[in-house]
Amino acid sequence: MTLTALNAAKQYQSLRPATTPQPGGEGAVQTAVNAAKDFAETLAMSETESVRAMSGDGDPHKLVHALAQTELAVETAVAVRDKVVEAYQEILRMPV
Repeated sequence: MTLTALNAAKQYQSLRPATTPQPGGEGAVQTAVNAAKDFAETLAMSETESVRAMSGDGDPHKLVHALAQTELAVETAVAVRDKVVEAYQEILRMPV
């Protein structure tokens, strides 16, 4: 084996295949769990601001901001759900 071929073989072995996960990276499951936690935190924050506003202690600007964030979070969750359902339906249509 020549020096060039040996060098090429070492470089090839050192490269990470595209199918293996990156070390220390998050997987799809962990990403989904983090997204669900963020969604729940957003809803809880909005609920807290709503309760404060109803009791007269809240800032109206914070309430509007919290409601806008909640609306965006719900719209995002619905869009993701729609894409998951669409993908599932496409899988069901695949011939076996």
